[in-house]
Parts: sequence; C-alpha cells; structure tokens
Amino acid sequence: MVLSGLGTVTPSATAVVKTRISGHLVEVNFKESQYVKAGDELASVDPRPYQLALAQAEGQLQKDQALLQNAERDLARYEALIRKMKDVISGQQVDTQRALINQYKGTVAIDRALVDQARLNLAYCKIVSPIDGRVGLRQVDQGNYVQPGDASGVAVVTRLSPITVVFTLPESRLPAVLKKARAGEKLTVVAYDHERVTELARGHLIAVDNQIDASSGTVKLRAEFPNEDERLFPNQFVNADLLVETLHDVALAPSAAVQQGAKGPFVYAIKDDATVQTRAVKLGPSGGEQVVVLEGLNPGEKVVVEGADRLREGAAISLPGAERAPVGPGRGPVAKNDAS
Repeated sequence: MVLSGLGTVTPSATAVVKTRISGHLVEVNFKESQYVKAGDELASVDPRPYQLALAQAEGQLQKDQALLQNAERDLARYEALIRKMKDVISGQQVDTQRALINQYKGTVAIDRALVDQARLNLAYCKIVSPIDGRVGLRQVDQGNYVQPGDASGVAVVTRLSPITVVFTLPESRLPAVLKKARAGEKLTVVAYDHERVTELARGHLIAVDNQIDASSGTVKLRAEFPNEDERLFPNQFVNADLLVETLHDVALAPSAAVQQGAKGPFVYAIKDDATVQTRAVKLGPSGGEQVVVLEGLNPGEKVVVEGADRLREGAAISLPGAERAPVGPGRGPVAKNDAS
C-alpha cells in the first residue's frame, strides 16, 4: 500500500549567523555557497575596543588583589599583637579588618568575572558557524557596523545532508501508518518531482505530527533523506510516496474499473467469449490509480475500465488487442480497455 501526499523540502538544520557583540566588520572569510564546518570563522569584528576592555579589567583585578593581600597582612599583624599585648589593639579593630578582607574578596570575585566577560567578548569578535552546512548569500559587507539585534545576521548556514520532507496525508490513513511505525518498522518514502515524472530520492519516515489539522483533516509527517547528491533543495515542492505495506499474491485492478452499486463496489469482468459479468468485489488499500481487490477477482482476469456506464450483465464488448486490461498480481501496471 502506497500513500501519496504533497510535501515541502525542509533542511535538517538552519542557523542565522549573527554577531554577539557590536562593532565594525573588518573581515568576511567565506564565499557564497561555500561548505563550512561548525566552528569555522566566517567573519570578524574589530577587536581593538575589546582588547582595551580586557586590559582594563585585568588591571582592576590586579589592583584589588593587592588591596586584599595588604589587608590580609594587616590582619595577621593585628592578631599577633593581640596575642602578645591585649591592651595594644582592640577586638573591634580586628573584626573590622576581617570584614574589610571579606569586602576585598568580593571585589576580587567581581573583577575576575569582568575579566572573563572581557575575554569572552574578545572571543566573540570572531563570528563562527554554529553548524555544518552550506553558506547562503552574504547579508552584510566588510566595513559595516554590525550588532546582535540585526535580524538578517551576517549569513545563513543550511544543512542539506541529510535533509527532510514534510508532507500531509488524510487522517483516514493515519491508523495504518501508526500501526507500522509503533511496531518499529522503517517505512520507506520516495520523493518525486512536482510533475511526478522523476524520482529524486529515497528515504524513510522519522516522525508523525501530534495533532490533526482540523481545517483540512490532514496530518503532517516528516521523512529524512541522505541527499548526498543534493537533488532535494530547501522549500522545493515534491510528491512523497509512503510505502506502508507490501501485499503479495493479491489482485491489483485500475481504480477506474471499480463501480459503486446498491450492494457495494463491483467490476465488469471480461469472460473468454468477450461478454461481461458483474462481479462484486471486496477492496483493499489503494495507491495512485490502482486498488487491491481482496475478493471477487483473480490475478490475470480482465476488467472493463472505460465505458462501464453503457454495460449490463452479459453484454458483448469489443476488445482491441492493445486495449485489454488484465488484473495484475502484486504491484504490476494495469492497462486500459474500451467497452462498447
């Protein structure tokens, strides 16, 4: 059973590369459509203001560390004096010195954090790719002033391999898909071009959405494709065929051959004497222009595809040899035939 739906190609990952600091762009180190790895430097911001900020933070840290060390030495002297001569220095003075040391320790901790922040800002002067993928068109040129709030960023990196396709199926088809997916089966998905002429890629189903679209009665599914040859491209429209189940030794007839009567579906089977016989059938799953016939027909029997509205039980028909349509076993193609 093959289920078909219209889908859209979506990249497995997309990242808008933005600067994390403000400044003038001094280098652009990538070419448009170039492949990059995560961590590759794509551009750089003028680092000089951030180098000065780091030097200032490091100087302040050294100053406050010196004050802390001096305060600790003073406390050591006070404690030595109070042990030898209690009347020379008061306990309150010792307590005040201890509090001053704690104050300096807090200041030094803040200074260290500021140094780390300054170093981080300096590292952010190099704008790197967060993912592997292909770089799109350049969004900004060298010499421009960039800042974190820029919506377009510096560039967009898109991962094309693997790639995914999001397609929809009617909600009535969902139980069959979920049954196979929950059983742990890997369901094959084939992507065709928009005209359904060329097969583009083969992949497998990886996810089913957690809700049905109430407005359309459809559910979204996602399939993943290796896409090593990049025949699938982001936002491309494709036709997706999901192979849910392969039935063996069953009759397969054209959907156009199935008629609906008061007692259910039926077909006009063609007998050897070129007359037709009304045959009630039990239908199975359908895919494309074909439907599985579970009961009522045998593989190899011929059925009327066109002109059935002019027929009745036992009517004689004309069958040009090239226009006969046998019921095919398995998944083979079925030709058309004319009835008169």
